[in-house]
Amino acid sequence: DQSNLTTLLISILAAVLGSLQIGYHTGNINAPAKIIEEFFNHTWRSRHNASMPDHSLTLLWSLSVSIKDFGALLVYLYVLNTFSFRRNSILIVNCLSVVGACLMFLSKASESFEVLILGRLVFGLFCGLVMSLNPLYIQEVSPTNLRGAFATLNQVSFASGILMGMVRPDHNWAMMLSLSLIPALLQYLLLPFCPESPRFLLINRGVEDKAQTALLRLRGNVDKVQTELEEMKEEAAHTQSAVTIHDFFRKRSYRQPIIIVLIVNLGSQLSGFNAIINYSTKMFQAKFDEAKYLTLGVGAVNVTFTLVAFFLMERAGRRKLLLTGFISIAVCNLLMTIVDSVLHLVPELRSLQVLLVFCLISAYELGPGPISWFIAAELFDQPSRPIAMAFTSMLNWGGKFVLAVFPFCLPHKQKILGAYVYLLFMMVALLAFILTWIRLPETKGRTFDDIAEEFRGAEGIPLNNKFHFNTFT
Repeated sequence: DQSNLTTLLISILAAVLGSLQIGYHTGNINAPAKIIEEFFNHTWRSRHNASMPDHSLTLLWSLSVSIKDFGALLVYLYVLNTFSFRRNSILIVNCLSVVGACLMFLSKASESFEVLILGRLVFGLFCGLVMSLNPLYIQEVSPTNLRGAFATLNQVSFASGILMGMVRPDHNWAMMLSLSLIPALLQYLLLPFCPESPRFLLINRGVEDKAQTALLRLRGNVDKVQTELEEMKEEAAHTQSAVTIHDFFRKRSYRQPIIIVLIVNLGSQLSGFNAIINYSTKMFQAKFDEAKYLTLGVGAVNVTFTLVAFFLMERAGRRKLLLTGFISIAVCNLLMTIVDSVLHLVPELRSLQVLLVFCLISAYELGPGPISWFIAAELFDQPSRPIAMAFTSMLNWGGKFVLAVFPFCLPHKQKILGAYVYLLFMMVALLAFILTWIRLPETKGRTFDDIAEEFRGAEGIPLNNKFHFNTFT
């Protein structure tokens, strides 16, 4: 019924407002790079009566970009595993976003780049928590046949935030850094009226009446509610009451899912996308006067293909989209190596270089980008799911941090590996393609308990053989 669908959509959209904030602070640090660097230099000059050395400025800018991702790493397991709720936890961690945005806003007035860096660190704590909690909540409130598509909305919101962060005037950068307060406050207004996760209420808390009430608000149809409740009870009967971090890494039935999560997440984050998102303006500035508009193009392509992934997720399935994405990223990186190697001889090829950047962004958002954030929620049972999502967050933000902390990978690549830096990204994408082909089952349209049962029944049995993927077809 229409009112129940509205409740479901509002619940999901309210949750992904957190991803919108994260995307915004990923994109808004790119375009005004030169102006913020001038602020750093001006602050340093006012304190020491001398300009900041170039290498110190580069290091400080790299720290400013990467500190958000480092902050996200600090909280990945401990706090998540102690949270008592899904929806309410999202609301609690939202205060970190508010504090971080306020600090970033105050940095200019206080003439302190330390306050800006502290603000991004606090915001990073928010990133690490909310990008684990969001997919968890979305998947647990979504019907099975739309679970992947709705989880992809998390990435759509993230990509939209990146674009919004890029589309902005640079002169009042401190105010622009604080605009994430708008979706943060909107989330406080909407999310309290959304239902808690029914799966969490029944399996984790054992309160069937509250779970049924929440499901009725989300589904409306009594028969569907009863069917889903029975599926949850079946999963509850198969799972232990609690899983510690020690259990998570020791239990045999979790080994294959852990390997899959490692492959998908590290393959996604270390295949070149993050280096381009962080440093595309500087990368284009070496050859283009209007680098900022090309950076906006990167953001627009990013949003467009997350929407494409949204519509394809339940049709093509996770496996096909991941394989297509990884092999396309590998090909793009190979072609970028060739183009960059001969660019000094044939300057006209710079347009092809831009096209290849757009293609790489498209390939990433077609599968690896959105799927890497939610695949763990589908591969693990209810007690282990929070730890699995925290593990996902650690891998994702760790990969982002590795690329963000090395700004020379793209803007100063001639000092390190030249054009051949793209070959490193290509090798990662190729390895991820091969291992995904071998290891990853299709989870589209299957219940959580059905997927978990496969791993429980396959202890000691490989997921694949030379003919097919067990029952994952």
